[in-house]
Amino acid sequence: MQDADTLFWLKEAKPEFEAEMHRSLSFWVQRMKDTVNDGFYGRIDGLNQLYPKADKSVILNTRILWTFSHIARYTSNKTYHEMARRAYDYIINHFIDKNFGGVYWMVDYKGQPLNRRKQLYAQAFAIYALSEYYLCSKDEKSLDWAKDIFRHIEHYSFDALKNGYMEACTEQWGEIDDLRLSEKDANEKKTMNTHLHVLEAYTNLYRVWQDEELARQLRNLLLLFFERFINYNGHLELFFDENWNLKSSEISFGHDIECSWLLCEAAEVLNDKIFIEKARGTAVKMVDAVMKEGVHTDGALMNKVDNNGIMDSDKHWWPQAEALVGFINAWEINPDPKYIEALKNNWKFIKKTLLDKEDGEWHWRSNKIGTIIKSEDKAGPWKCPYHNNRAMMELIRRIEHLK
Repeated sequence: MQDADTLFWLKEAKPEFEAEMHRSLSFWVQRMKDTVNDGFYGRIDGLNQLYPKADKSVILNTRILWTFSHIARYTSNKTYHEMARRAYDYIINHFIDKNFGGVYWMVDYKGQPLNRRKQLYAQAFAIYALSEYYLCSKDEKSLDWAKDIFRHIEHYSFDALKNGYMEACTEQWGEIDDLRLSEKDANEKKTMNTHLHVLEAYTNLYRVWQDEELARQLRNLLLLFFERFINYNGHLELFFDENWNLKSSEISFGHDIECSWLLCEAAEVLNDKIFIEKARGTAVKMVDAVMKEGVHTDGALMNKVDNNGIMDSDKHWWPQAEALVGFINAWEINPDPKYIEALKNNWKFIKKTLLDKEDGEWHWRSNKIGTIIKSEDKAGPWKCPYHNNRAMMELIRRIEHLK
């Protein structure tokens, strides 16, 4: 039974979430369009300085495409449709590898390929974005590109012998020595983060294409999370070798809470009652573990516990965004007011600390006591509109469905 006070607060908060979503998106509309070389600029730093000749990452561009496609679909906002189309055209013209399939990792500011490697994480975001653009535009070509990348992933990255997906390949989908997504990552062949975003991408693709192989592989991904990635404490194991030997003891609270609700979404899209029940029970366990170990007294999620058991208590923007969704999702499964209390406290922290009310968007991170670290980008290869605006849209959508 959902109590009246909780329902009242959520419905009262909905206009705040709507206003914040449009406020954040206006930063991208007004500041990030590259009017000289097309597409979007590659970087604005934490001091709001634009770098018009910064390289352009596929992650930034696919996340822009997903975000504006998704929110255009729900709001019918003409400007957001135009932003989605701009991102789509740029990705097709500059990131899609017309010779070997898939998407490049990085192009220069003029759109020429700089890093042609096939990072599986990037292929997943391309599918996620292209399938969302299809939902928004009904452009069949967008869906065709998404299907093509899916087939390349399954042919070249899926480990049919030992299960799971290999982290990265060369331009021509061959083996590669340095598999890392970023310098922060371990050089291992199978990573939780990439599998999570393949799950996310395949979920969205299955919404629009009920293919048997896709359904089978999406179920397989759910099983990998239940059997390999999620441990008995409700945390994710992050890095494995190709034989599934665990190579890390790190805890990432943001990934834990993001995974909790993405599991539920995948199971629901598959419409599989057994998976739905398993995903919901797992989600609550994961959120409870995060609340017990990873939430600071100010309501914010701390970043991680490293391999030596040392807490990194910085508060990055994206775990806060994912926490909002994780908390409301847990409450929908188990209507305990503690989840909405956690959501309220997290939202208070975001409003007080992370929102840049003068120059737009969210700051990348603060330290433990709430001081903003301005050496991090406002927009860039890893700072995109997706986490925070997806969170706003999820909250809006879920509140609208409340009785």
